[in-house]
Amino acid sequence: MYIGIAGNIGCGKTTLTEMLSEHYKWTPKYESVTYNPYLEDYYKDIHRWSYNLETYFLAHRFKDILDIASSNETIIQDRTIFEGVYIFVANNLEMGNLSKRDFDTYMDLFNTMISMVKLPDLLIYIRSSVPHLVGQIQKRGRDYEQSISLDYLSNLNDRYEKWISEYSGQIMIIDGDSMDFKNNPEDFEKITNRIDAMLYGLF
Repeated sequence: MYIGIAGNIGCGKTTLTEMLSEHYKWTPKYESVTYNPYLEDYYKDIHRWSYNLETYFLAHRFKDILDIASSNETIIQDRTIFEGVYIFVANNLEMGNLSKRDFDTYMDLFNTMISMVKLPDLLIYIRSSVPHLVGQIQKRGRDYEQSISLDYLSNLNDRYEKWISEYSGQIMIIDGDSMDFKNNPEDFEKITNRIDAMLYGLF
């Protein structure tokens, strides 16, 4: 089984991935953030480094997808390959941070890969407002993230909402502003109860 965790920067994807993997004994797959060689440069000069960063992410997410497809375990993934394309790459194209030439090259790669990719059995989307995202980004204190603009986060949120509204697979939406699943056991239990009902027919 394949579970995807989706949501904007700072919404709590990694935290929820960790908590659910521990609760259900699922195998986690994490996004390549802390060791991505382009990430710090990207936030300093998005226009210059967009293609490099997104291609790096695409390569690693595709490797993860191949691992997931060949595994007999239940895998939970922190951000899916689809978000990289339909949210971040599309946003960088619209904002002029990615040239049409680079976008077309990227999409050639993605379209070759996508024939081997299936939708998650369950996609969990953490919906968060921009003020909440900013607070979480400031709280976790990654230096390279402090320069992220409000417009950038807002554009990503708009693209997430459009993608989610058109998503054809099984989806569960969590209100990231009101639910403190990290610190409130009752909120986390509400999430696991919904997962149990959707995946296992319990409750």
